Amino acid sequence: KTCKLWDANTGKLFHTFEGHTAEIVCLTFNPQSTLVATGSMDRTARLWDVETGCEAGCLTGHTSEIVSVRFNQLGDMVLTGSFDHTVGLWDVESRTRLRTLIGHRGEISSCVFNHEGTSILTGSLDKTCKVWDVETGRCIETLRDHTDEVLDVCFSPSGLLLCTASADGQAFVYDTADWDIVSNLTGHEDEISAIRFNPQGTKVLTVSSDKTARLWDAFQGTCLQVLEGHTGELFAGMFNYDGDTIITGGKDNTCRLWR
Repeated sequence: KTCKLWDANTGKLFHTFEGHTAEIVCLTFNPQSTLVATGSMDRTARLWDVETGCEAGCLTGHTSEIVSVRFNQLGDMVLTGSFDHTVGLWDVESRTRLRTLIGHRGEISSCVFNHEGTSILTGSLDKTCKVWDVETGRCIETLRDHTDEVLDVCFSPSGLLLCTASADGQAFVYDTADWDIVSNLTGHEDEISAIRFNPQGTKVLTVSSDKTARLWDAFQGTCLQVLEGHTGELFAGMFNYDGDTIITGGKDNTCRLWR
């Protein structure tokens, strides 16, 4: 039920964020690193001041747990994806809900802004992904190529591509100009839990319940490397800022760095 903020260099504990009444299942910094947003099984999202450690706001209104929270690049809006099948779009300063994105027929698994903050991408356990217009809240495209639950989604840094990951063991890279599939990332032997582009937008990282992570060419769909070593299912993976280091987290209770 708590979130802790640490100094990455010294390991010193800065703050413990307390206020949620059930497990915290997702969190993120805003791009300015002044706020942390947390989503919880208690059906609320909370904003926390990084400097003071105090709660800066509580976002209420969802009727089920919140499993995804993401800020836009300016840090003035935040998304909350919930198992109530909806995504909330919130104004950070006033802590008010601007829009509710309604259209999925299953629980939301992931939601994210594009870099410009003009579009929102959502993934759902209903096996679809949807792209929404931020200004109007209208769904502008539904992607239906997966045959099982969609577990994660992301835009490339340029916003020209997007990627989706599913329990069907596949990931698709799409062109956001026409929504055509650019590449199909096939090779995992179990569900793909998380997916990320590298900062250059040329490679894709997938992590899977098959205990491996894979690095792919985003355009050709070829597997460049299989990262093996974890002894349990993987559920998280990320590039560093330069894109030359990868970190993965697994149910074997370890995180591993790959270069």
